[in-house]
Amino acid sequence: MLFISLVIALVIYWIGGRIAPKGAKTKGKLAPYACGEDFPAEKLQLNVESFFVYAVYFMIFDILAFILATSFMNPGIIPAFYAIVTLLAVVVLLPLLKLR
Repeated sequence: MLFISLVIALVIYWIGGRIAPKGAKTKGKLAPYACGEDFPAEKLQLNVESFFVYAVYFMIFDILAFILATSFMNPGIIPAFYAIVTLLAVVVLLPLLKLR
């Protein structure tokens, strides 16, 4: 069944490539920017530290949501303890976000 699906997908892809309109390769189309402006190459400066703080917040709340979602059928002390630890982690990380 998988093989038949792959063959059908490849045939559809091949037919689409054959009947699709071909655009002319103009200088503007091959330019690196669609607007046609020639920007100088610059080194991109990223602030990785602030991204890291947001990534840690996302990870904390993602794990908390998973723990709470899977513990509804069996509530107990462990989900509540984990929620408290998560709150403490957010309180500790909050000053790091304010510094940026």
